[in-house]
Amino acid sequence: MTTSRFSAKAGDAELIARIRAGDESASETLVRENIGALLAVARRFLRCEAESADAVQEAFILAFRALDSFEGNSALSSWLHRIVINRCLRRLQGGKRRRTVSLNDLLPGFDEHGRHGRPASPRVSAAEHQLIRSETRAQVRACIERLPAPYRTVLVLRDIEEFDTDQTAARLGSTPGAVKTRLHRARQALRSLLEPVLRPGDWYRDRAEV
Repeated sequence: MTTSRFSAKAGDAELIARIRAGDESASETLVRENIGALLAVARRFLRCEAESADAVQEAFILAFRALDSFEGNSALSSWLHRIVINRCLRRLQGGKRRRTVSLNDLLPGFDEHGRHGRPASPRVSAAEHQLIRSETRAQVRACIERLPAPYRTVLVLRDIEEFDTDQTAARLGSTPGAVKTRLHRARQALRSLLEPVLRPGDWYRDRAEV
């Protein structure tokens, strides 16, 4: 049976026991095995290499301090993953605003007769939410980074990190209804940004690799 990414992983208990016993090599192993994936997660939210590295460093510090409270109900890597996301969200809430596109410029408009002034993009299918193949992932990342932070964050949490609506709302201190509305607008805006640079069908298949 395939183990989910949120299931406990064999070897976690032994590694944690060694860290708790003061084994420095075990601590180094924990960092070495997880730092690449955690940096990739942080970059999706923060867009800045230095901020991403700081968020991951903070996450490791918090994790080592809280290791005694880790109960093993999930994989250690998943626990670290959640800590990094929380650190990124805190930084986004208190950070400086960066230059982004106006979301209204990317959403369908209406003329005086109630018709679309600019035709709306077709509804995004479940397959399209898996975005693009490897050769166009960089373009998708660049377009996601152009979204205003509140919309970029909800898109990353839902469509890339694969949290459900309730989990996303809890992390953002919002409501499920607000998350759904913001996600819908974010997906429309992203599709508008991608249309000039991608061919139909070029949406990526593996969200985790974006």
